[in-house]
Amino acid sequence: MWKIKHIFDGDFGCEELMPGKEPKLSITLISDDGKVKYVQATNSWLTEKGLDVGSIWPEV
Repeated sequence: MWKIKHIFDGDFGCEELMPGKEPKLSITLISDDGKVKYVQATNSWLTEKGLDVGSIWPEV
């Protein structure tokens, strides 16, 4: 099971996004046994899923 440890706004706006695209957030996940994994998702996706720091990451 993976838990959200940190959410970081990694898009600094130095490159323009394509029309209709949302900026991605960088998310640090930590497993029960201490492994670390990095993923990206949009803020709207996180909000839709009700995810925040400390939440269990849904397996896809």
